[in-house]
Amino acid sequence: GHGVDAARWRAVLDSAVALVAVRFVRAEPRRTSAAFVEGLLSTLERKTCWSLAERAGLTDPQPMQRLLRTAVWDADAVRDDVRDWLIEHLGHHDGVLVVDETGFLKKGSCSVGVQRQYTGTAGRIENSQVGVFLAYTSPRGRGLIDRRIYLPEATWCARPARREAAGVPEQIRFATKPALATQMIDAAIAAGVPASWVTGDEVYGADPDLRTDLERRQVGYVLAVACDRRVPVNDGRTLVRVDELATRIPNREWQPHSCGPGAKGPRDYLWAWITTASGGEYRWLLIRRNRTTAELAFYLCWSPHPVPLHTLVRVAGSRWSIEELFQTGKGQVGLDHYQVRSWTAWHRFITLAMLALAVLTILSTSTDNLNRPDLIALTVPEIRRLLNVLITTYPADSQHALRWSHWRRKVQARARRSHYARRSAPPPN
Repeated sequence: GHGVDAARWRAVLDSAVALVAVRFVRAEPRRTSAAFVEGLLSTLERKTCWSLAERAGLTDPQPMQRLLRTAVWDADAVRDDVRDWLIEHLGHHDGVLVVDETGFLKKGSCSVGVQRQYTGTAGRIENSQVGVFLAYTSPRGRGLIDRRIYLPEATWCARPARREAAGVPEQIRFATKPALATQMIDAAIAAGVPASWVTGDEVYGADPDLRTDLERRQVGYVLAVACDRRVPVNDGRTLVRVDELATRIPNREWQPHSCGPGAKGPRDYLWAWITTASGGEYRWLLIRRNRTTAELAFYLCWSPHPVPLHTLVRVAGSRWSIEELFQTGKGQVGLDHYQVRSWTAWHRFITLAMLALAVLTILSTSTDNLNRPDLIALTVPEIRRLLNVLITTYPADSQHALRWSHWRRKVQARARRSHYARRSAPPPN
């Protein structure tokens, strides 16, 4: 065999569709949501309401748009369903919660939370939205389990008219990215997600409230910090910069450890750790050194009980899993393809994309990969390709395609006419 059980794959896809279906009272959005999720998993180049509707055999995109804008359903309840489904398959006592944000590049000023801001997606300041996400990673696999949109304070939270136009609920107040991360971690722990560690980059490592919250909950952390961070040494009496401490570590103290497989093989680094607490507390500064460039990275670590160095290394290394999930989400299920502007529509689209991504995660973790030396394991892109060939193929109807081409061009002509009319109108007095 080829290691692909088509009947079981179909059952996983049906489970995903059923997960959302129970959240609808009416049949139409229930049917539309199934077509929406299958469309996100399809080989369509762009996953917008227009292309998803055409693929689903609809005559126009309105049912898809209604699903995101006005249909009655609770995206947060579906998000919880997605989380529970993933944990059922991936849950493990060595689980790690990973927090990170990703940017969604946008034109215009109407999309909820959009402003000119730094985004790692572009590597510079761009007009974008920023979503803060929570991933779960364990020896059994990894998936996205929660999301929050970051709403900038001055340009959004403090502007009632703008909030109202984008449908931001009244109770939503400004929250920093680490505060949004804390909300998601608290919700995951309250829901019984089995995780004894949290990791994140410098944005989260720099936040004392997040660290305090984790310590209060007895959840260990390995959080990146900048090179100018100062930590206590000599029984807490002296504060020293972490990059200064790194220069004091003798060569024999650096230990080689791999922090897991990467895209280009094992990610081997040299590691050192320094105790930064006295009196029975378990606090460390963890330092990673690149073996070829000697570049350093620093992490503040805390645990409710003593742990060996390789445990901290494993947690630090699990942070890359969320970056890979962003890449897979955007490349495979259109996580960033949405053309919606409102608060409600953003959360709905992102949640359905997380569900589509969960399908690929569950298929990849539960497919027998045959352990053959002449084959690499089934990758997520390969699973999606096979899913579309074996299970979700849609017959191409030439008349349907022509009708859609006609509809699209008519809408575009109307948009162009109104654009020209706006440009040629006299300026207001």
